[in-house]
This record gives sequence, C-alpha cells and structure tokens, in this order.
Amino acid sequence: MTIPVRYLGPDKLAVGAVGFGAMSFLNPYGQSGYDPRQAAREIVDQALASGVTMIDTADGYGDSEIIVGEAVAGRRDQVVIATKFGIVEAPHGTGTARIDGSPAYVRRRIERSLRRLGTDHVDIYYIHRIDPNTPIEETVGAMADLVREGKVRHLGVSEAHPDTLRRAVAVHPITALQTEWSLWTRDIEREILPVTRELGISVVPYSPLGRGALTGAIASTADLPANDFRRGIPRYSDENLRQNLSTVDVVRRIAGELGAKPGQVALAWLLAKAPDVVPIPGTRRAAYVAENAAAAELRLTAEQVAELDALRVVGDREMATAQRADNWFDGRTPPLH
Repeated sequence: MTIPVRYLGPDKLAVGAVGFGAMSFLNPYGQSGYDPRQAAREIVDQALASGVTMIDTADGYGDSEIIVGEAVAGRRDQVVIATKFGIVEAPHGTGTARIDGSPAYVRRRIERSLRRLGTDHVDIYYIHRIDPNTPIEETVGAMADLVREGKVRHLGVSEAHPDTLRRAVAVHPITALQTEWSLWTRDIEREILPVTRELGISVVPYSPLGRGALTGAIASTADLPANDFRRGIPRYSDENLRQNLSTVDVVRRIAGELGAKPGQVALAWLLAKAPDVVPIPGTRRAAYVAENAAAAELRLTAEQVAELDALRVVGDREMATAQRADNWFDGRTPPLH
C-alpha cells in the first residue's frame, strides 16, 4: 500500500498524506525496555513502504535527530526531513519556558541539526515556539538566509498567532504551521485556521491522536506509567479523563461502522478538513505506522464528520506550567523597529 501524496505550502512540497512524528524516540510516555535505534530503522522501513515520507523531529527531542539521521542513512533522498529549533527550556516540571529565535541562535542550531541528522540540508525548518523577545521578521529573515544558502528548503512556524503568521509570510513564504490539532484539541479552528487558508500555509497537526487517547488504548489514568508526562495534563486527570473517554466511545463506534481502527477515524477526520493537512502521529512500533498510514484511504460520510465535529472534551491540553508560559501557545513577537 502506498498512500496518496499531498502538497504543502505555496511551493507545493510533495509528502505522503500522513507523516511520522519522531518525538516518540525521546520516550515521553515513560515505557521501559525500548531500543529507539532499532525501532527507528523498522519504522522508517515501514514508513517508506507505506508512502509515509515526512519525518518530523526537533533539536529538543533528546537524541531524536541523531536517531532519525542514522535510520535514513543511504536513503536520504526518499524522505522529507522536518526539524525544529527555538525551545531552550520547556515549561515542564519546575522549569520555565525559554525560547530563542534570535538570528545568532538560528545559525547555531541549524549547524547542530545538520550534523546530528547527517545531512547537508533540512527540508522543512520550523521555529518550535515563537520567541517573545525577537521580532518574527528577524527570526524568519535569518531562516530565509539558510534557504538562500541551500541548508534549508522550506520554512515553518509552530504555535503562532495569526498576526505572527501574517508578519512571517511578509518576509518569506511559510510552507507549514505546526500545531496541536485533533478531535481533542480544536483551538486552531476559531482564528488560526482561516488565516492559514488565506495565506496558503498548510497545517501539520501534531498529537493528532490526542496523545494516544483516540486510539482507544487508554481506559483510565491507571493505564499510564508512573513517569508518563500525560499524568500532568489536566484533561488526563482522573475526573476529566472519565468524561473525555465518552468521546472515544463515539470514535470507536464509527470505526466499527467502517471496519477501521479508532485512531484511523481520528486521522481521517483531520485529513477531511483540507487537502493540504498532513498529520504526524508518533509511535514506537512499525505496525502502527502502517495502520496510521491506512487512514489516508478511509472515507468518512458527511454525517460521521458532523458527529465527530460535535465532540468536546474538558481540561486544558497541556500541564499548568505550559498554560502559564509566555508564548507557549498563540505565539506573538514584539514589533520590528
């Protein structure tokens, strides 16, 4: 099976309709006994066999860039590598968010990412969060220099305010906005999605399976390992999760009607939103790469889409420290003087 191709941004970058998010190699969900390097080789094998060509990582995902680089060695021309920079310290645990989008930092981080990935260019280079202290024009201007030098092919931004998107595209075309979007996270739909449509920016949703909940594999908080960071996310609290799992029952029922898996229904719902939406579910197993890819062939009826559109969950999508962090979501920057 080879899934359909979709085209991102004004330059029409061709990628498989479903991508792969490589944050899983950081092991954020606390499982043990996992060899990420062996998994990465198997995942890339399966991805390419399925037509999944875009692999998304970041300089802040531990050794993920290194692991991705090793896994694609010898077949670099078959994959679209996206990576991200800008998060110096994430607002998790007791830390506070630190974001750097200064031109000097842009330059340092691309050189580091290229070394770690073992490549001479990155296909999509995102700022991972928006620096509240650097005008976006300066950040994107430095990123555009990398395009002119051949070190980067296309530019992206993540978790940006509509005004930030408008200012960014005034400096250089933006291929994609990466943001959390799923049946469990709908924030983008109110103000940001219309602007991406207007500006020709494609959307690459991360956590499109609700951080695993929409696969139907989680029945309660007790199913999460003790060191799983989802335990700190409000919508995963015992009280909220009990209510939120009722939405998964709807997804599971629709999956049964279609002879599909719940996660495939969640991905198909996103894919139905626009022809240039490309979700990047993560997984630690090659079999799930194939399963996620197959969602690109699933067709929902208008009635099923409407029923899924009506679903709502309770609780914030990130832990309290992230909710309070400056620019972690809806990122804005100071004006350019």
